[in-house]
Amino acid sequence: MNASTSAARTKSNAERKTIRAERLKLLRRNKAFLVGALILGFWLLIAVFGSIIAPHPYDAMDFMAVSKKPSGTYWFGTNKLGQDVYSRVLAGTQLIVWMSFTATALGTIVGGTLGLAAGYFKGWFDIILMRILEAISAIPVLIVALLAIAALDGQSSSITVGVIGFVFAPNIARTVRAAVLSEAELEYVAAARLRAERTPHILFKEILPNVLPPIIVEFTVRLGYAIFAIATLSFLGAGVEAGSPNWGSQISENWAYIFSNIWWPTLFPAAAIASLAVSVNLISDGLLEVFEV
Repeated sequence: MNASTSAARTKSNAERKTIRAERLKLLRRNKAFLVGALILGFWLLIAVFGSIIAPHPYDAMDFMAVSKKPSGTYWFGTNKLGQDVYSRVLAGTQLIVWMSFTATALGTIVGGTLGLAAGYFKGWFDIILMRILEAISAIPVLIVALLAIAALDGQSSSITVGVIGFVFAPNIARTVRAAVLSEAELEYVAAARLRAERTPHILFKEILPNVLPPIIVEFTVRLGYAIFAIATLSFLGAGVEAGSPNWGSQISENWAYIFSNIWWPTLFPAAAIASLAVSVNLISDGLLEVFEV
């Protein structure tokens, strides 16, 4: 019995490696994925090195250069306070990348764990948990986020990250649960039970590797939502510290000046939000095509 089980596990691992290698080949040939990865890679580099290459401190003011058009001195122009828009866009990159990735990772970890448990245990635990999560997910994300931030009196990036992660968890849990329901009935799970493996081992060592594709796709989808949610909350003046160079805050502070033909303080952070979100969506589309989930 032990020999046959060991052979089955070896075969399963070999098949898993083969499938993984084939998917990597397909990803390398997927144009949407490659373009998205290139743009996202650019913004990740900016997030890491933006403070080094920025020509001015993001909060420095030059009252002799208020609302200047883009030029050789100020590549993206200046805003109403004489602040360099280029330096503020670079500074805002680190903030939105950190917040969106952390919020999505938090939601994926919490939602993934709940989905694994619900799909594996089933019964009353599954029914009660899913009803609670469905009730939470029925409320629009921004409304939940605004109410939670207002209740916590949170003009803090950390609170915003936690709230968005909490709001994302129910939908991720439902996706993972659906994948686990089918996986839990397969032979390798039954074999793990016969070996008297502990439940955490079965969930995280046996089932989790086989439901990673939908989790990865869900992560990229939620990451795009997180970027827009953070930008929208900061545009509304919620969830970020006052004076933050967050891209949404920059748009909020300057959009009214478009009617005075001062478009550059709004255009460049808006273009940054759009390009980052589009890159994540392209990656998500590429993963969907390859994983076929």
